[in-house]
Amino acid sequence: MMPKRWRNFPLLLLVNAVFASSQPFENSAIVRSIELGGSVVHVTTTYAIKPLEAGLKSYSIALGREEKEKTSWLEVKSKGQDNALQVTEQSFDPSKDFHIIDVQLPSAYPVNKSFNLVLETVQTHATHPWPETAAQKDEQALKYTTDLFVVSPYVTSIQRTKIKTVTPRVISFTEPKNVEGFAKENLASKSGPSVVYGPFENVPPSTSASFLETYQQPVTVHYYHDQPCLEITKLERFAEISHWGANLNIEDKIVLYNAGPKLKGHFSRLEHQTQAFYKRPAPHVLPAMTLHLPAGIRNTYYYDTIGNVSTSKLRVAPSTSKNKQKQYSVFEFRPRYPLLGGWNYSFTLGFDSPLEDSASYDKKTGRYIVEIPIMTAFLGTVIDDEELTVILPEGATDVRFAAPFPAISNMIGTHVTYLDTTGRPALTFKYKNLTVRHAESIFVTYKVSWSAHLKKPIAVGTAFLGLFTLGMIARRVNLTLNQQKPKAS
Repeated sequence: MMPKRWRNFPLLLLVNAVFASSQPFENSAIVRSIELGGSVVHVTTTYAIKPLEAGLKSYSIALGREEKEKTSWLEVKSKGQDNALQVTEQSFDPSKDFHIIDVQLPSAYPVNKSFNLVLETVQTHATHPWPETAAQKDEQALKYTTDLFVVSPYVTSIQRTKIKTVTPRVISFTEPKNVEGFAKENLASKSGPSVVYGPFENVPPSTSASFLETYQQPVTVHYYHDQPCLEITKLERFAEISHWGANLNIEDKIVLYNAGPKLKGHFSRLEHQTQAFYKRPAPHVLPAMTLHLPAGIRNTYYYDTIGNVSTSKLRVAPSTSKNKQKQYSVFEFRPRYPLLGGWNYSFTLGFDSPLEDSASYDKKTGRYIVEIPIMTAFLGTVIDDEELTVILPEGATDVRFAAPFPAISNMIGTHVTYLDTTGRPALTFKYKNLTVRHAESIFVTYKVSWSAHLKKPIAVGTAFLGLFTLGMIARRVNLTLNQQKPKAS
């Protein structure tokens, strides 16, 4: 007698054939590769696609509901090409367990001529520590959960998912159930640092409600991770443009958080020094970090709530105009204390850089163009919330900007500081869940008239003249109470 879980499989094959005859595309193969990390997970999905109709210029990609919620960055390219394809997200339907993204194809492919699309996504907050607490000497283990099948509105001949960890120390992984009709070999297998699900054959359109209810299921990989899981819970970046000083000042106020297992028990400084001496640091403890800062920076400062932190090193690369190899300045810093799971560390990092390295002037339009970096790249770290404020010179008008990706919100206000008269225009952008993929730049353009350039020297001259006048008046006014009358001769 046929097992109960296989009774619907012949019907599923019939439905598969009907769908294949009525659909515009067929997936010859789907291969998904998931690279596990700490706070950030990279996913690369390759679609081998075969058009079944002529003149098709759009292909639809589907993401599961949870996958869409975790995804903070997405890009689609033709395999072997550098330029990203245009994507359009359809409006989200809360009644469905998937989200559709339409990809504009570079050209209309002939019928039955295969081509490949590569979808790259970055997921944040996709892992969690398990166990949730760890002693200072304990190792760090994480769990990651995803859907077994890659969701697609088209029939798929074969698909496979490979989940790769940094080290081959995988504790456990889920064995899928009720999918034997799609696989001839092992449903799940482990080889070194990789866990492979599939290959699964003759998969019908997996966006159908019946397929999702019957066959779609979560799979979990439990693995050891030997690097700290870091998050920046809050980042406030101020970028101030000064024409008189020919300077661009960047200041970051950062709240760094260790999202690994929380410390169980008390922290031992002796144990920490012993681990450092024998070069066996705990994987969930952050003793130091290395950042890449722009070339040609000067007047760098690094301090926390207590004061200046001297445990840092800075190697400055030549300015952009002299830096043909496009090198970065390397900043190595140690927090005032090692950062353990569940601990925060708040600090401020700032520097100046020559304005000529990031600004230009268009004589035809009379506009200044300044490149403002959105963030400093923290490798393997997610920035939960960022507020970027760009402070323009006083008197800047006709302010415009071009951003590489939309912000959650943006606004323009006024910032008043020393020796200002009417204040400076300030652009404010707010972002969420940023990763190293978002480390791009905003281009701000504006105009400044000659009269606006003279505001500051006029303000300074007026202030000095006022002080000089007050000094002269003070020298000529006698404020003594008992003034002596001159004696008669």
